[in-house]
Amino acid sequence: MSAKVPNTNVRLKRAYETPAADDGARILVDRLWPRAVSKQALALDKWMKDIAPSTGLRRWFEHDPGRWHEFCRRYAAEVQEHQDLLDELRARARKGRITLVFSARDEVHNDAVALRDFILHGLADREDAKVQRK
Repeated sequence: MSAKVPNTNVRLKRAYETPAADDGARILVDRLWPRAVSKQALALDKWMKDIAPSTGLRRWFEHDPGRWHEFCRRYAAEVQEHQDLLDELRARARKGRITLVFSARDEVHNDAVALRDFILHGLADREDAKVQRK
């Protein structure tokens, strides 16, 4: 992994919050479009649905905090299959601020939180990333 991504360059924001001028590049990282939100209201720069957790993993997780650690392990394995997208997010974050937009109600246990960690800290040196999907 090349240059470190500054923590302040990767923000998280719910899709239902108003976009702000200092959000930088706004990237939706959910597989499904947020309910009852228009394209204009989201003010996205990109929708990266392929880096979102698979439908199977998302359904298994069900935003259950008790499954959080295992979810992160499984999600890391999935993200490895989309290294190009992770690299693109890192490159954008090295150049300036990005905001990962998500729709989950739980702001602590969701794919954007895990993805932010992968962007900032990588996958290669994480034991969790070696876990195969079940």
